[in-house]
Amino acid sequence: MPRLSMTDHSLLATLQRGDWFATLPAPLQQRILDAGEQIDLTEGERLFAKGDAPDGLYCVLQGTVRISTVNEAGREMIVALLEPPHWFGEIALFDNEPRTHDAWATADTCLLRLAQRKLENMLELHPQDWLYFGRLLTRKLRAVFSAMEDMALTPPTARLARRLVNMADGFGTLAEGSQRTITVSQEALGSMLSLSRQTINQSLKELEVAGAIRRMRGAIVIVEIDRLIGRGSE
Repeated sequence: MPRLSMTDHSLLATLQRGDWFATLPAPLQQRILDAGEQIDLTEGERLFAKGDAPDGLYCVLQGTVRISTVNEAGREMIVALLEPPHWFGEIALFDNEPRTHDAWATADTCLLRLAQRKLENMLELHPQDWLYFGRLLTRKLRAVFSAMEDMALTPPTARLARRLVNMADGFGTLAEGSQRTITVSQEALGSMLSLSRQTINQSLKELEVAGAIRRMRGAIVIVEIDRLIGRGSE
C-alpha cells in the first residue's frame, strides 16, 4: 500500500472508515484536514513516552501503534494495539497534562497529527467543536469501564472473545463492518488481558474449535463473528 499524503484522496477515505470522523459536520472535517500533518514512523520507533508534554491528537492511517507502560521491574504492559483509523491522544487535549503511556510503532506506520497548538486555536475560533472531541473522549472512557468490568467478572475465554470482537471493529470506531484479520501475538493478548500465554493459547484453541476464529502466526482470523460474539457473552 503506498504512503498516504495530505493531497491523496485515500486519506479522506481512510478517515471516513472511522465512525467518529465520518459523523462529523463537513466543515469540521475540513478544518481537521487543513490542520493535519503526516507523521511517518519506522517499526520500533517511539512516538511519545509516558510523562511527555502533550503534542496533539493522532489518527493511525497505516501500520499499528502500541500503547503500553513499563513497571519498575521493566515489565511492559500493553494497553492497546491501535490500527487504522483509530484516533488517540485526546485526553491531553482536555487537561493539557503529560502523556499517561508510551506509544510505539510496531510496524512502519503513518499517522495524521493535529498539533496541540493548532487544535487549541481551532477550538478557540469554533468552540462548538468541543462537543465532538468530547464524544471521542467519552467513547474511550466507556471502553475503559467495559474492560475493567470484564477483568473482574468475565472468564478468560469470554474475555478474550470480547477483546477480539472489540479489536475487529476498532473498539467501536469503524463506520462500516469489521476487519477479518487482527494482527496480534498471543503475548500481546496476554499482556492486554492480564492473562498468561498458556491461558491465552488454551482460550484460542477453544474459540478455534468452536469455529469462531482461525489462528495464524502473529494474527487471528475471524471466521464467524456471530459465534465470537456469542462466546463473549457466556
